[in-house]
Amino acid sequence: MNGRNPTAERSPRWQAFYEVVAQIPHGMVATYGQVASLAGYPGCARQVGYALAGMPEGLDLPWHRVINARGQVSPRTWTKLHEFQQVLLEREGVAFKGVRLDLKRYRWQPEGS
Repeated sequence: MNGRNPTAERSPRWQAFYEVVAQIPHGMVATYGQVASLAGYPGCARQVGYALAGMPEGLDLPWHRVINARGQVSPRTWTKLHEFQQVLLEREGVAFKGVRLDLKRYRWQPEGS
């Protein structure tokens, strides 16, 4: 399990986060806080980050579509994964001005929310 907590990976909260992330459409983004709220856990944005960092191997989710509330890809300590995340978003047509994107344009707004 690569040092991950297998119990946390199966928690109802993390599963709810994963279900929301799975719905984010190509070329759109959601913020960590937005994912938490849509999953029924408002105020748990940081937990969304933990859930994505601890995502089980083989779970194919569009993790790269989750960004911070400033419209930026959050830098990762000790890796350059954030640079890869920006490249993945750009390949989907998401335009950045420097390190930010326009949340008004690219934020996913699910029906009924």
